[in-house]
Amino acid sequence: MESKSNYDFANFRLNCILNNNTKNKTVCLVGHFVDLSETDRALIILEKTAFTEKDLQSSSENSSGIFSSKSILTEEFINDIYGNFQCSPCPDVNTIKTTIIYPATDKHIEKYSSQEIRLLLETAELYRTVTLPYLISHQFSLDWVFNILDHKKESERIAFEDPCPDTGFILLPDLKWDGKTSETLYLLALIHQRNVKSLRDLTGDHLPLLRNIRDKGCEAIEQKYGVKRSELRIYLHYQPSFYHLHVHFTYLKHEAPGIFCEKSHLLDTVINNIELMPDYYQRATLSFAVKITDNLYQQFNDIAPDKRLKTDEPCSPSSEGTI
Repeated sequence: MESKSNYDFANFRLNCILNNNTKNKTVCLVGHFVDLSETDRALIILEKTAFTEKDLQSSSENSSGIFSSKSILTEEFINDIYGNFQCSPCPDVNTIKTTIIYPATDKHIEKYSSQEIRLLLETAELYRTVTLPYLISHQFSLDWVFNILDHKKESERIAFEDPCPDTGFILLPDLKWDGKTSETLYLLALIHQRNVKSLRDLTGDHLPLLRNIRDKGCEAIEQKYGVKRSELRIYLHYQPSFYHLHVHFTYLKHEAPGIFCEKSHLLDTVINNIELMPDYYQRATLSFAVKITDNLYQQFNDIAPDKRLKTDEPCSPSSEGTI
């Protein structure tokens, strides 16, 4: 049974604005709930929700859409045939997607802060000697992932599950999606295996798992949400935001965060690369973007250029176990 939220925005006090993205209509804030704690920080992400086809339909049955008597137009100016207005629609179509992280750590706050980023090239040796040790010591807790896999939390949000311990996964809406608006569809597939951290661990042994996620994930999404496989962008992040292997499913027309080439790797391409070379991701040089305040960036910067380009040995998958 899920516990009820104790969050009340009337008790929230703002400390600072971490990031205000006017293009994506999102803002990230840090503050605290005075009724919960004076010291524990809360990170809040507010996002204006996208329009849906239902919101835009006008009919006698749809009494709460944009084009209904509940919408109020306030004129700013009219010049000939051109008019500017402020539209105040009913609350049903004027909601704000809200994510709360509480208590938030320094790492959470750094992650959501607006900062300069740089592109790094990571050889197999650099992964083994620099990145992997860093991940082991700095990784976010994965308890929330294991809570989902063990059905302790969010079980009512599961869209599909294959319980097989080797090739199975849980598919559920990403925190950035409201679970309803197909135009912004965004789901995550979390694998049941607990010793695969990222792209770097994948070998030929994982091909049945990856194909199963792709095929059953697409089938489940079409049945539940009506979005076909050809309308989906299916990819993995490198580096991911958490180190338990997961696959992203987003609507192709939706410009979700992290879909660009410096971060996302299409699942079909990943499968093809491993089919061609089973240890491809233990040998490949991978690029990724990192914030300049991240300690990993500094560690890469401290390495001599000639060592950065060394690619003699492949890295061993899962040699350090689960982070």
